[in-house]
Formats: sequence, C-alpha cells, structure tokens
Amino acid sequence: MQTVQIIINILLLVAAVLLVIVVLMQDAKSAGLGSAFGGETSSFNSKRNAKVAKESKLQKLTIGLAIAVGVLALALLILS
Repeated sequence: MQTVQIIINILLLVAAVLLVIVVLMQDAKSAGLGSAFGGETSSFNSKRNAKVAKESKLQKLTIGLAIAVGVLALALLILS
C-alpha cells in the first residue's frame, strides 16, 4: 500500500507542475472593457485563428490537468 501512495504522490506532483506550466503559457484575458468594443474585427486572419486554436488547446489541457490533480488528491485521501 505504501508503494501505491508513493506512485500517486509522484503523479500528483508531476500533474501539479504541468498544470502550473500550462496556466503560465496562456495569454492574459484581462485586456479591459476597451477590447470588447474595439480591436481587430477580421475573423479570417490566419495568425489570429492559430492563436485561438492554441489557446483552446491550452484551455482543454488546463481542465484535464485540473481534473487529474483533483482525482489524484482524492485517491490519495482515500488510500491514507
């Protein structure tokens, strides 16, 4: 049982570090109220679309890693 707890601890640590890295890679979305009314209106810009796709992938990865951290923490709680 001790070995399983060590493995879960290591997985939890790796998932938490990856979660921090993924969150830091995301762009800040606090541009203020001015960005809601002004800014670029072209939705066919390929660079903008690539940036949106990257942000979407990072957001999904963030959610997945957060769920993994929660599940591993609960598993560790149950085993101890």
